[in-house]
Order: sequence, then structure tokens, then C-alpha cells
Amino acid sequence: MNNRLQTKDIVYSCYHKLNRKGENFVPKHTLSYQISGSFMLSDSNGTYAANPGDFNLIRKNQLVKFVKIPPENGVFESMNIYLNDEDLINFSKEYNLHTEHSVTAKSLIPIEVNAVLQNFMISLQTLLESNLKNQSLIDLKIKELLLILLQAQPELKNILFDFSEPFKIDLEAFMNQNYRYNVNLKRFAYLTGRSLATFKRDFEKIFQSSPHKWIMQKRLNEAHFLIKEEGKSASDIFVDLGFEDLSHFSYTFKKQFGYSPTKIERGIST
Repeated sequence: MNNRLQTKDIVYSCYHKLNRKGENFVPKHTLSYQISGSFMLSDSNGTYAANPGDFNLIRKNQLVKFVKIPPENGVFESMNIYLNDEDLINFSKEYNLHTEHSVTAKSLIPIEVNAVLQNFMISLQTLLESNLKNQSLIDLKIKELLLILLQAQPELKNILFDFSEPFKIDLEAFMNQNYRYNVNLKRFAYLTGRSLATFKRDFEKIFQSSPHKWIMQKRLNEAHFLIKEEGKSASDIFVDLGFEDLSHFSYTFKKQFGYSPTKIERGIST
């Protein structure tokens, strides 16, 4: 990977090889412009794709997995613009913008790319490449971008300027959908609308187990099924099941079942 152009709010990414690792938790609204290659985002509800020329809003407070795919004999390139809550709050006050109602939207929301937005992205990249780059100019460009987006799609204000905290949701359903994500318990607690202490207490009432033990058991049981019944290899699945690296996955798997995943792949275990 080579981040040639970067500020605290904007990152230009360039990958020459397939990259399957992405942030599992999206802490800020992110505007993503796909320059070349393709970008796959998946959450518990499905998979979304971005191709060259696509512009999308990736909503904050989501658990997602990213795959960045360079074209054949080419490179993956994208521009990501991160919108922090403080700047959005100040912007909403300056322009007197308020949400009309809460919106339950997909993790990735397509933005229509018109001539104005296309020209803006060219000017932004030019600024980042120039010696004139400074934070004040970047801040102005981000405000300009927000005005362009709200002019074209006014309904985005109900997403961008919703500063409410996640509300308390069905813990059992949420965990059964999201145990594969490699995030800490504090993050799971936040996303279910609970303090960490309440999350642990509710979890043990529902599952009769500690969160860590239950999550690990679910991941390992699924791994065993995928390797033995569907012929997957450990290297194919460890990232998708929330493990940091292959060696940690193999060690944990062997500790649980008494044999390594490679023994199943070779047809040695029963």
C-alpha cells in the first residue's frame, strides 16, 4: 500500500495486490471515491460493490469488512474523506441544518456523480498534490463538498446530522449476526446501546456464557464446519471469522479441537 496523498481528514490509497483487511468498525461517516479497481464492502445484511467512478457514503457506527481489488495489471486507487462529528455539528449550526427524522439506511449509500461533483474531486486531488496544501484549505474543501452533496441529495442530512447514540437493541439477534467481527467487547456494547457492564450482564443471562468464550466458540465451530464440510482452507477463512492472523487462528483451533486445521484439510482427522 502507498498513501501518497494524506491529511488528517483525507486519505488517497493505492494497492498493487488484493487487500482483504479493512476496518471492522466504521467510527466516522466516510465519503469514498473509487478511482480504479473495485471495492467490496460487506455487513451482516449483504455485500456492496464500488467500481471506478463510483462515489459512496459509508455510514458511521457500522461493522463491515472491506476487500480492495486492483484491476488486472493495474492498481487499486481510492480517495476517502472522513467526516468527524465535531465538524458536522459545526456545519449544521452554521447552515441551520437539522435531521427531520431518523433513517435506517444501508452501510454503503450511493451518491450520484454529476459534473459538479466530478470537477470537485479533480480540484481536490490537484490541491492535495500541490504545495498549497494546508488544513484551512482542506477544511474549506470539505465544506464545499458537503454543500454540493446536500444540493444534489438533500435527504443525506438525515444521515449526516443524526448525532444520536445507538439505542438499546436485541442483543441475541445482534450477536448472532455479528460475532465474526474483530472488535472488542466495549464496541459491541456501544453498538447494542449498553454500557460494558450491562452488556456483559445481559449477555450472560441470554447465552449462559461469557462474551469472550461464546464468541470464540462460535467462530471455531464455524471454522471447523467450513474446513471439514465445505473444503475451505484455514488461510481462506481466518480473516472473515475475526482472527488477527493465521498463526493465532491455527493455535486457537488446535487448542479447542486437539488437532490443527491442516489435518482436516489433509483428511487426517475425523
